Amino acid sequence: MDSVIIEADEREALASLVPAHPLPPRKTHSYVEQCEQKPHHPIRKYSLDEGSRSVTSDSEAIYLDSSGEFSTEGVVSINGRTGGERGNREDYGFVTPPSKPASQLGGNDGGREDGIESLPEFISAGGGIDVFKVPVRAAVNPGRPPCLELRPHPLRETQTGKFLRNIACTESQLWAGQENGVRFWNLEEAYEVGCGLGGQVRRGDEDTAPFHESVPTSPALCLMIDHGNRLVWTGHKDGKIRAWKMDQPSTTTADDSKPFKERLSWQAHRGPVNYIVISSYGDMWSCSDGGLIKIWTLDSLEKSLVLKPEEKHMAALLVERSGIDLRSQVTVNGTCSISSSDVKFLLVDTVRAKVWAVQHLSFSIWDAQNKELVKVFNIDGQVENRVDMPPTQGQQVEETKFFSAPKKEKSQGFLQRSRHAIMGAAGAVRRAATRSTGAFAEDTRKVEAIAIAADGSIWTGSMNGVIAQWDGNGNRLREVNHHQQAVLCFCTFGDRIYVGYASGYIQVLDLGGKLIASWVSHNEPVIKLAAGGGFIFSLATHGGVRGWYVTSPGPLDSVIRTELSQKEMSYARQDSVKILVGTWNVGEGRASRGALVSWLSSAVSDVGIVAIGLQEVDMGAGFLAMSTAKETVGVEGSAVGQWWLDAIGNALDERNTFERMGSRQLAGLLISLWVRKSIRTHVGDLDVAAVPCGFGRAIGNKGGVGLRIRVYDRIMCFVNCHLAAHLEAVTRRNADFNHIYRSMVFSKGQSVYTAAAAGASTSAQALKNNTNTNISSEEEKSDLAAADLVAFFGDFNYRLFGITYDEARDFISHRSFDWLREKDQLRQEMNEGKVFQGMREALITFPPTYKFEKNKPGLGGYDSGEKKRIPAWCDRVIYRDNQSLTYSECSLQCPVVAATIM
Repeated sequence: MDSVIIEADEREALASLVPAHPLPPRKTHSYVEQCEQKPHHPIRKYSLDEGSRSVTSDSEAIYLDSSGEFSTEGVVSINGRTGGERGNREDYGFVTPPSKPASQLGGNDGGREDGIESLPEFISAGGGIDVFKVPVRAAVNPGRPPCLELRPHPLRETQTGKFLRNIACTESQLWAGQENGVRFWNLEEAYEVGCGLGGQVRRGDEDTAPFHESVPTSPALCLMIDHGNRLVWTGHKDGKIRAWKMDQPSTTTADDSKPFKERLSWQAHRGPVNYIVISSYGDMWSCSDGGLIKIWTLDSLEKSLVLKPEEKHMAALLVERSGIDLRSQVTVNGTCSISSSDVKFLLVDTVRAKVWAVQHLSFSIWDAQNKELVKVFNIDGQVENRVDMPPTQGQQVEETKFFSAPKKEKSQGFLQRSRHAIMGAAGAVRRAATRSTGAFAEDTRKVEAIAIAADGSIWTGSMNGVIAQWDGNGNRLREVNHHQQAVLCFCTFGDRIYVGYASGYIQVLDLGGKLIASWVSHNEPVIKLAAGGGFIFSLATHGGVRGWYVTSPGPLDSVIRTELSQKEMSYARQDSVKILVGTWNVGEGRASRGALVSWLSSAVSDVGIVAIGLQEVDMGAGFLAMSTAKETVGVEGSAVGQWWLDAIGNALDERNTFERMGSRQLAGLLISLWVRKSIRTHVGDLDVAAVPCGFGRAIGNKGGVGLRIRVYDRIMCFVNCHLAAHLEAVTRRNADFNHIYRSMVFSKGQSVYTAAAAGASTSAQALKNNTNTNISSEEEKSDLAAADLVAFFGDFNYRLFGITYDEARDFISHRSFDWLREKDQLRQEMNEGKVFQGMREALITFPPTYKFEKNKPGLGGYDSGEKKRIPAWCDRVIYRDNQSLTYSECSLQCPVVAATIM
């Protein structure tokens, strides 16, 4: 675009909107003041992955004609840390934040003293209920007991190759197995400032309490505390078992960079070591894949441990030769009495001198003294004589049926034939995918955790959330089901049983299975619980570790919570980031670099994060059919979409200033995210999602694509939408939004870890992501509903009603937007609480963005062809936040540019 033409009457009208700032001739952006920077506290920060922030600032907005080379359907919004809905507000209303005194304006750059007052906001009705209830975030969450933040939630990308997989606890130490070895914390140092190894802070552990780390090893899959020998035993993916001394020599800061080494190690299995226990007779039992169970005798272990460190090779041979393969002992004439499926867990019943071995759907009980098989039974408690069967959990495969095409009664139009072609291709791919995945579906009864309670009863947890109680002889006593998500771990302490779920919940049960307490401990699955030092420690898949007081829930919780809340500013840290959100229906066109630069380049001068949504990047029946087929097999994107990503990146000076975080394309919808390099270390955990809404909720010509990120421990979701078209399709547009909001499920990007890498089973992760109709209303929460900030933007297609084309043009030419707003379908639907419930939008004071002819800027660009489509505000930016700030501290500025503080 060589030049931007603004007619004289338009220039005069635009200047009247913001008289304090003359309109530049080319710019289509706003100048936004720098946020005031807050000093960082020197003490260790507590994780606020559900925490709040509160910062205020001012900014200004200038509207200019956003005429582009192909379309003027563009809206830019700068969003950030914002205030949330207050409990006593009305569902609908206009909020006009007062301007601040000049003394309060400006940031580190000196600021400006002639700030423009924020424009009023419109708040939709219907918020605060069901999935539109805003989540509570605070440094001390009122919905759960206070906890010890031993390791705040690290960004996912910082954990590549060193995810924590397991934890085990003594009275003075917490040990963790990770992908590259083990580490431990001395609990007496839990409240000290973390400094990393050797005083060097490592990314991901900047706020972790001081810890000590081992030499690099194969991933540690399991840990066991051996109090008698003062050792911690670990089983590793390479098949080795290693012993580590609990009493590591005290080190100075200078020597702290030296990792500690194992005391003993030997090759126990060819496959991974899944679990280790020590029986009541002192023998070590270990298990592996393929139904393998081995015993390492007490005598060999004692002899190996008395040898000197320089004789560790001889000690390893001594233990290896003592191994007893239990599977070979119960195999007669090629028939084995136990299943060949993987043995995932072992459990010691010290009182009865027995060892339980747990496979996916069966158990075996062994005598710990004579090492004989006592009983084999299935998940239902039925005794089995032989369990060596093909490990199939057969699922009924959908029968394929072929139908002959009916005879055509009359010729169909091109659009009808295209629709049939698209639906046919999508249906074929979907059926093929269903058949291929159905054969590998897992039985939801599969056991994921086992523990023994203080009264000697055995408790098991399954993928379907069922918790079963067994006696010591393998008789099933009862089952309870307090939660509809997978049980991933158990921990017992006194007369309490702690249960960790794939939903992030922790529940406390009594010895009879009665529910005592329940709370959300993490925002990701809880994969391990461990008791020690007066705490119940929980480990989530993201690597965060929290300690819960064994007295919780109790009367002291409210006292501790009150004290921590009052002193929040002494341990919480505040940061500010501005976010720019842009949307453009490009109509299958491609913009020149000049158009993109004028649209984005200067507007991001003080912006930390840029989210761009495009619609109609690529269309056509053939493309939609191919896109649907690719989506079904997990492939997305197109050459045109990649061109737009590269073009936007060049306009943002991607190499030097911004870094591309990720993108997601669904047919013609494309969303992308860029982060300024100066704050890149504080932004991560990128997840993507897509929800088609076209042609039976299967085709992506309409729908939404989303990105979810974590910024300074706040979860933010950005959703680019293209809703149903046509003036009369208001109900369909409302339904499209509701479908997107409730069903959008974010999944990890290609470059991030899987659930298995963090120690959680893939089956449990699948259950976490699946919608369960039996979940209570309290637990039923969409991914968008759980976010701290949600921004919807795109071509919503809401039109003006009860007005003709000529009338609309006349009102636009006179800038009579007050009357036009009364004819806005979206504003009316929001006012009635039918769509975007509880969300905010700035009061519109700019001309409608629909429908323009290409290369015709200004008022003359509105559609003047045969259809004469009535101008409308189709392109919008709407958001909601959960900050507990006053309205004067939270505002979405307009017309085309909006600004708030995160």
